[in-house]
Amino acid sequence: MQLINKKVNRQELKKMSKRTFGGLVKAVVDIKEEIMVVDAAMHADQEDYLLKNGSKQDDLWGINLYPDLTNEDFIEFDSMINVRPRLNNFSRHIEDKKIRQKIITIVHSLIEK
Repeated sequence: MQLINKKVNRQELKKMSKRTFGGLVKAVVDIKEEIMVVDAAMHADQEDYLLKNGSKQDDLWGINLYPDLTNEDFIEFDSMINVRPRLNNFSRHIEDKKIRQKIITIVHSLIEK
């Protein structure tokens, strides 16, 4: 598991993806702190790490990154931790367009092309 709070090279993500899921890297993004944790088997483990380090539950969203893909295909907004009826998110997909856009902005600020 790795905390990303400054730019990381996409090649590093590619190495991570080969070690675990063969093409994808799981990540949890803190949309308030504008950081993310990558490289773990489960989004729940990444979420737990961030919660133990001061993040707030409502700010954490699970995504998958596909370092070999580009544009919209690079980020997938899918995780069990995203099921949050109290925040009007009733599925694994992040339904709020503003939250998805915030995540896109954060991910692109932290990952070099």
